[in-house]
Amino acid sequence: MSISRRRFLRGVGLSGGIVRVGLPPLAAMFNSNGTAYASAGNIEKRFVLWFNGNGIPERYWIPAETGPDYQLTPCLAPLQPVREQVHVISGIDNVAARRYGQGNGHFSALCGLTTGTAFNGRGATGPSIDYLLGKSIGAKSRFHSLQIGVAQESHGEMVHRNMSWAGFERALPPEMIPQNLFARLFGVQNQTWVERKKSVLDLVRSDVADLTPALGQADRHRLDEHLTSVRDLERAISSLPPDYGKNIKEPEDIGDLTDYPRIAKIQSDLLVHAFASGQTRVASYMLTKCQSLTRFPWLGLAGNRHHDYTHNNAGSPMQQRIMRDICRWHVEEFAYLLERMRAIPEGSGNLLDNTCCVFVHEHAEANPHKCNGLAILVAGGGVKGGTHTKSHHGIGDVYLTIAEEILKTPLQFPTAEEKMSELV
Repeated sequence: MSISRRRFLRGVGLSGGIVRVGLPPLAAMFNSNGTAYASAGNIEKRFVLWFNGNGIPERYWIPAETGPDYQLTPCLAPLQPVREQVHVISGIDNVAARRYGQGNGHFSALCGLTTGTAFNGRGATGPSIDYLLGKSIGAKSRFHSLQIGVAQESHGEMVHRNMSWAGFERALPPEMIPQNLFARLFGVQNQTWVERKKSVLDLVRSDVADLTPALGQADRHRLDEHLTSVRDLERAISSLPPDYGKNIKEPEDIGDLTDYPRIAKIQSDLLVHAFASGQTRVASYMLTKCQSLTRFPWLGLAGNRHHDYTHNNAGSPMQQRIMRDICRWHVEEFAYLLERMRAIPEGSGNLLDNTCCVFVHEHAEANPHKCNGLAILVAGGGVKGGTHTKSHHGIGDVYLTIAEEILKTPLQFPTAEEKMSELV
């Protein structure tokens, strides 16, 4: 029996709203070779734009060697399990930030990085790369794109808090609250779910019972694992404080010592679910805000904020080591997302094989607000992995290469000039 890729497990909530639980990629959905969906054609490609604020300590982040024999630096060490699916690129130019740079360097850098346009004093002046790709490859998905966030501390301005834009001054804010992202994906927004008196799975049990007899043994096991992961997500979210996210702290508040690694993994798991169940093909993921003000109590760094460390005596050995540890945590969370996607079977491969992930910062070395020589990561299927390239391309060239060579969709991006052949 063939099952539609677009099949959802459905139920009705107490409010009368439809509850949807997406299915994972099941063998029954594919052709006999596992190379295409039987009813929907080729396996869809996905795209993630991953961002964290401020720059990097180049000595601890950028490998000294180029090519496949480069050594993982202290900041990149968490990539070891997925090294062969990651391309490290240094030397990337943020053309728009240098061309249109004005005012605070963080503003113009982030606008140039994601939209290739100028910051006009209020926001970006054009759409971001994730929005453009969402309109293209995500047009038939339930969500053209998802905007996801984790850390909340920022100076409060529009540009600090947003990396995704639909157009001129039209911000697409990231969803930073796991409860809200879960509700959006599953259609559950009632108090009994929030208080965990019921599970979202309670509402789809009848549909599960109807579907299971039609599945082979391997698919039954895969479905059971998938539903268990949904329940694990519910439990993780229910363990958060009931008022989490309702009172965003001001920058001066020294009490904002949130366990962001815990939040980040929940948000990553929700993104993986959205990709695996076909609800979206494009996402942006804002781990920390532009000009990040995040504290890091889990690293023993509760005294200052990230931005303070990047500017106050930034060249000292101690400050460089602190920034090394902060940036290693950023990479740890990115590696977690990659490993979670790699663990999801899809056809003859896995979810990561069909996803391209780009990890960016608004600056290279943070203290001088450096917008050339950016260090980025590109990971996933279609990417020439396991190597480090020192490039002189602009970020628009990276996006153009990914769009046309990996995602197989045309792209017009303001700063794209030529493809980067070394990437694929």
